[in-house]
Amino acid sequence: MALQFQPAPSALRHRDGLRRTPRGARWDGLYWAGSAVFALALAAMTTLPAHRVWGVCAAVGYAVAAVLAGRSACAWGRSSALAAVAGSVLLPLAVLMVLGTAQPEVGVVEHSGDLLLATGSPYAPHPSLVDDFNPYLPGMALLGLPHALLGDTPPTDARLWFATVFLGALALAARPGADRLQAARRRSGPRTGVGATPPNPALLLASCPAVALALAVGGVDLPVIGLMCLGLALAGRRGGAVGAGAAMGAAAALKWTAWPLLPVGLVLLAVTAGRRAAVRAVVTAMAVAAAGVVPFALVDPHAFVEHVVLFPLGAAGAGSPATSPLPGHLLATHVPGGRAVAVAALAATAVGMAVWLLARPPRTVVAAADRVALGLTLAMCLMPATRFGYLVYPLVLAGWFRRDDLRAARTH
Repeated sequence: MALQFQPAPSALRHRDGLRRTPRGARWDGLYWAGSAVFALALAAMTTLPAHRVWGVCAAVGYAVAAVLAGRSACAWGRSSALAAVAGSVLLPLAVLMVLGTAQPEVGVVEHSGDLLLATGSPYAPHPSLVDDFNPYLPGMALLGLPHALLGDTPPTDARLWFATVFLGALALAARPGADRLQAARRRSGPRTGVGATPPNPALLLASCPAVALALAVGGVDLPVIGLMCLGLALAGRRGGAVGAGAAMGAAAALKWTAWPLLPVGLVLLAVTAGRRAAVRAVVTAMAVAAAGVVPFALVDPHAFVEHVVLFPLGAAGAGSPATSPLPGHLLATHVPGGRAVAVAALAATAVGMAVWLLARPPRTVVAAADRVALGLTLAMCLMPATRFGYLVYPLVLAGWFRRDDLRAARTH
């Protein structure tokens, strides 16, 4: 009888054409299990009620996702991602809204919307307590206007508007990727079977613990990150200079952390689309940012400087709650003259990044996103007032523009 050789398990394919991944090489189950451990650890160690609720709910969702991943024939299945999002975003968000609990930033933004509607300025003229300070640029107060106009009802919760801007901007940024995916499916023909359709990258992103936590408890950085991603995505499209400038300008009107994107995005446009496109983008970005900042800052310039400049630097008479033990904060807290050292290191880093940008300009959207992610990581580690939550910026920027790589890994 002739011997029949069977292919190795790693080469076996399902009827739907997808490659079976050996269980020993399955990273999705380990990822969900690790996320569950992280959520439980956060729930046990945090002193913030909103974070404790999130940790308990998210641990359940991630544990279910890990179990589903172990039963799935293909890696990174949609059912696991859905379970993770349900447990780490939807459930804790519903519980927290019923309890009326959120991160303090949510109340700050909603109060700034009330002030904007009543006085024309989103800044209290004589802040005394930490929660009286609004360290965000005036554009952020627009997300608090629904609460100011319609009162304290669930649809006006600022968290929902943070998430709406974040997810809406990512949906617009992902359009070219969706088109390429559909074209690839048409070329390869229909697929059937369990797990044949990979989860939407936005679904996996939303289930990431750092992003899911921010979505549930009220991460004010999410709309900024979403608009930054949209600006970079449009900068990489033909004829997208004006749209890229508008998105980058809108992000710059929300928070200072978006401003490092402007030089990188404009250099990317200058290299790939020409100087005229870069000029159109910079004019649009400055016009949008000025429209979102200048009129409201001029209503009370002293309050604007106190809230937006002095308070983040710790020079407003009230300490910032952003005190994670990163190098900049440790220097400012425990080393004589450490604040000046941290600021000097921050300035040196900015100069170094600028020189690198001019000497080796990025030529792709991924390279530009990596450049912004690296710059923000260094800045957030060196800032005297900093927190671990800020690292969601480089995480999203570095990961979102590699979503097509995830699809390729999912189907090969």
